[in-house]
Order: sequence, then C-alpha cells, then structure tokens
Amino acid sequence: MKTLRNLFIIPLATLIIGCSSDDSNRTIDPPNDGGDIIGSELIGDITADSKLLASVDYIMTGSVTVKAGATLTIEPGTTIKAKSGRTDVFLAVERGAKLIAKGTASNPIVFTSDASSPKAGDWGGLVLAGKAPSNKGLDVQSEVAGLLYGGTETNDNSGELSYVIAEYTGAKINGEQEFNGISFFGIGNQTVVNNIVVSNGNDDGIEFFGGTVNVTNVYCANIADDMFDWTGGYTGTITNAFGVRNQGFDAATDDPRGIEGDSNSSDATAAPISTPTLNNVTILNLNPDVQLKAGAEIRRGTVATINNIFFAAYGSASYGNRIDTKDDKGNGFLTVLNANAQGNVGDDKEGGAINGTVTEITDGFTVPADNTIEFKAGIGADLTAFDWANQSFVVTK
Repeated sequence: MKTLRNLFIIPLATLIIGCSSDDSNRTIDPPNDGGDIIGSELIGDITADSKLLASVDYIMTGSVTVKAGATLTIEPGTTIKAKSGRTDVFLAVERGAKLIAKGTASNPIVFTSDASSPKAGDWGGLVLAGKAPSNKGLDVQSEVAGLLYGGTETNDNSGELSYVIAEYTGAKINGEQEFNGISFFGIGNQTVVNNIVVSNGNDDGIEFFGGTVNVTNVYCANIADDMFDWTGGYTGTITNAFGVRNQGFDAATDDPRGIEGDSNSSDATAAPISTPTLNNVTILNLNPDVQLKAGAEIRRGTVATINNIFFAAYGSASYGNRIDTKDDKGNGFLTVLNANAQGNVGDDKEGGAINGTVTEITDGFTVPADNTIEFKAGIGADLTAFDWANQSFVVTK
C-alpha cells in the first residue's frame, strides 16, 4: 500500500463558497493514488482506496469527498477535527463509494470541532449517498454537498459506520440549506450502521432521504431541530434510538421535534411511501426553556410503526404535541405499540390515523438524590447501550 504524505487541494479561486464541489476548478497535489494518509490536513477528493490512521491528528479544512469506486477506511480511535466557522467543511461519500468507519466501544471514531470553545454548527457533518430507492427520483441531488443519489438497488452497500461520534455539526449555508449530523441519501440495507452518537447539532441529528438502511443504537443529544428525521420514501428499521434535549442547550429552530417523518411534500402518494419501523425509542426533554413541537410528527404520506416508545419530559420541560399526524401537505399514519408517556408531553393531534394508545405512567424515569436520571428497564430505549460514549445528564430539581 502506498503512503500519502498529504491529501489537499489547491483552489484556483481564492475562496471556496458554499458546500458544492467543482472538480474543474481545482487540482489535487500530490496525486491521490491511495494508501495511508499521514499528512494532518484533509481537504479534497479521495479517488483511490485510502486509510486514516489513529496515530495522526487530522484537521479537515474543507470538503472531503470519497469518489465513486474508492473506499475510505478510518481506524478505530481516530479523531478528525473540523475547521470551525465554515460551511464548506464536511465529509461526503459519493454513490458507488464506501466509508468504512468501524470504531470500537473502547476506541470510537470521533468527528468534532477544532474550536477552543466548540458549539453547535461549527462545521457541516457526514453526508453519504447511495443507490437505494427514493420517491424523489433515480438521480436526485442531495440538498447539501451536491451528491447524486437514488436508484433501484435496495441492497446497496456504502460501507459501515460503527461506534462513531459526530459533534458540533449543522453548519447553516442559507435559509433553506443546512447540514445534519449524519445524512443518509438513498443508502441501501447492506450498509452497516450501529452505535452512533450525534451531539450538539445545529440542525437535525440523523436524517434519512429515501433508502433502506437499518440502524441500531443511535443517540442524539442536544439537537437544535429534529432528533430523528426521514423523508423521500425511507423504508428501513431504526432500533434503540435515544434522543434528549438537556437543560442549558438552548439552540433551537422554530419547530424542534423528537421525530419528524415525511414521505413526499410535493406528492404524498409518491412511491415508495416512507414506511419505516422504529423499535425501542425514547424522546426526552429536560429543558424548560425549549419546548419540543412534537414528540413524533408523522406526516406527508408517511406510514410508520413504532414499537415500544417512551415520550418523556422532566419538571417544567414540555412538548407541544405528543403525536401529530395532521399536515396540510398530506397526513401521516402511525401505529404505536407499547407506548408510554411521562411528564408534560402534550396531547395527540390526529389528521391521519393514530392506531394504538399511549399509556400515562409515573415510573418510566426517576431522579434520585444525585440528580441523575434513571430509566425503568424495558420502557423505551436501552440507554446502557451507549455507556461506551460516556453520555450522561444531570438535572436541576
């Protein structure tokens, strides 16, 4: 395997603006012919199989795009810091490329900000594109990073993300475009995604734009907009999802939600309909200053099933609605099984059908003397699955 001393681009313009790349306006020097990337600066296109090493302190100073046909492997324990205050700093994986970011519980892979005082929105995030179906079409351009996605390959494989932390994401490009922590555009079900943490994000935590990828153990903490989001005909399964807004995290859009599920805002009947299944989910609001618009807003043709969900709020923290299936661009249809609620989580707003009932309980979580929160086993998500990421929260009584 060859060794790359650096991976960087030399822009012909003095400044790259926005988040799309234009290969005709840039060159890569030295040639990117694959191998271990040992130079610390990351910017540009990866066109051959390459690896990031845990022993190198990487800083991403601009967009990095894994091009079709190439695989980027990231060693367990690698930390990639992103140059803060930019809208053009992100990692993108093209349709036909792969990202193998396979960390471990003891050595996760971390994407973070380089700022001395990091904050939500310091950099973009992770953007992956694949060949799985979308009800937007076969060749659709992603809303960020300018990637094409979509196709007919439900079992497409874009690699693996395991034991990955992405924090301080969500750079805002303009009024309509901003990065999520991790965006999956048309990703197929042979892609492995498990044990993911997105924290301190300035837009959505994790969002699926069509595709069939399944996700296990995903934790979204302190997300300005929606914790878990899908649109465009997403048909995968999400298992063990924990979302929390902590006390003191006040970054928020006008309508932050725990779950936002769409199918197609232009045509709620467009195929494939979004029909995801979610198993073992907790949506928790601890912040009395920021109300969640809804625990689960299921709309625009989405047909979803959620098994074992816990809607929870502590103290004076609240939701506007618990479940909302009413929307002027198309109602949603939700089946809930083994659904529980505790605290001020609002009422349900039914436009499309809400099948199943939510049981009000008082012992789903407790706050012992040390002011930490403890959860009753079997109610919603299993928080212990995220012990590896040292995620915890303390409340003020």
